[in-house]
Amino acid sequence: MLAGLGRWLRTAGYDTVIIEDSLDDQQVLKRALNENRTLLTRDRHFLEMQTPERNEEVVFLKGNTLEECIHELNQKLMLNWLYAPFSRCLLCNSLLVRPDEQTILEQVPEDIHSCSNSYWYCQQCKKVYWEGSHTERMLKQLQQWQS
Repeated sequence: MLAGLGRWLRTAGYDTVIIEDSLDDQQVLKRALNENRTLLTRDRHFLEMQTPERNEEVVFLKGNTLEECIHELNQKLMLNWLYAPFSRCLLCNSLLVRPDEQTILEQVPEDIHSCSNSYWYCQQCKKVYWEGSHTERMLKQLQQWQS
């Protein structure tokens, strides 16, 4: 439901689980509690499952668009959108590392070598990320949400 928001939270550097399998609401809440996570949702049903002692762990978002959800999060959680940009894999959430030269040569298109010298690697997904115009646009977006 909020997968796009989740990917942007990962872009900002936050450890973010995006539920993609078909867990029921009780399982989702239980997982969030067990992992000491804040559950972001647009599903009112989670509010009914809340108890006063768990009040901080579920954040209900009313927004229908990414921008509306970002605005609400900025008000409710005071997120730092520049926390650790580009430090997590957008696919699996793992922390990125610097790849070795062999990985770069095998996975990065040749035309990218001439215009980028910053690379990140996901050891879980085996995906290489590199700095380019897309990262500049993404960083500008994070900066805009931060201000």
